[in-house]
Amino acid sequence: MTEEAADGGTGSEGEELTYAEAGVDIEASEAATAALIGAVGESEGDYAGLLDIGDRYLALATDGVGTKLLVAEALSDYSTVGIDCIAMNANDLVAAGVRPVAFVDYLAVDEPDETFSEQIGEGLRAGADEADIELVGGETAVMPEVIKGLDLAGTCAGLAAKDAIFAGEAEPGDALVGFPSSGIHSNGLTLARTAVTRDYEYTDPCPFGEYDTLGAALLEPTRLYTYLLDPMREHDVRAAAHVTGGGWTNLERLGDHRYVVDDAFDPQPVFEFVQSEGNVSDEEMHRTFNMGTGFVCALAPADAEALAEATDGRVIGRVEAGEEVSIRGLEL
Repeated sequence: MTEEAADGGTGSEGEELTYAEAGVDIEASEAATAALIGAVGESEGDYAGLLDIGDRYLALATDGVGTKLLVAEALSDYSTVGIDCIAMNANDLVAAGVRPVAFVDYLAVDEPDETFSEQIGEGLRAGADEADIELVGGETAVMPEVIKGLDLAGTCAGLAAKDAIFAGEAEPGDALVGFPSSGIHSNGLTLARTAVTRDYEYTDPCPFGEYDTLGAALLEPTRLYTYLLDPMREHDVRAAAHVTGGGWTNLERLGDHRYVVDDAFDPQPVFEFVQSEGNVSDEEMHRTFNMGTGFVCALAPADAEALAEATDGRVIGRVEAGEEVSIRGLEL
């Protein structure tokens, strides 16, 4: 981050923006989720629901693209959101130690449109090819009284031998290996969109990077981490975190410990732009976005360097006794 952004994002004359003020209250969302789980009952697994089918687990994960679809609508370009839909689901399975094998999508629209349906299909196919999974059909629902525009979600199924599932719990003394993100991915777009559109349009030329427009920078597809599954198993990863909604607080899903991150990947310029335009605090940025690192795993220090060398990752920190996440001088 620039020095100006690191001081709290004072590059904008507007009031300081938070995710809640933009329209998404994380605490309220978590409370609502807890109420739903309390009503239906908890299932085995964290990032994925696990069903014991004898010698293996059948795992299921479901997620959508979120308000990134509004950026796609503004640019009339839905060609990449299918990749996001695949990645948001497949990455969750990988975080559990499960190999994704099949995907089914659900597209809800206010009225059918062949153009954006074809573009979404192209993205789904591209994501499925990269993740090496099968598209096994889906559903398109036309609901003009319920949907304004469209919504895209899906469910990914995976299989894993029982001894292949990650333990799911880090241990004090473990090292943290991180892997770079491609940008904002598909979380925090409500905050990012609100910040960017204070003084700009999505179709305006992008003042950073190699994107033609600001909207194109926000549409950069979510990175797929399925390529990490075999190396993580080979190097005895104990637990992994897909850095999605809630940003760096996702590390707390590795167990009740203190996570010290002292060498995270640098945030891409899009994050600096969002922070400056929205006058967003450093803490809010790290509680909302991946800030350049999209996937993290915990494992013994002796194995961490080997995993980093075998992949595009690097050792970014460590696990200690205590609680909270410490990163870039912040305590989350």
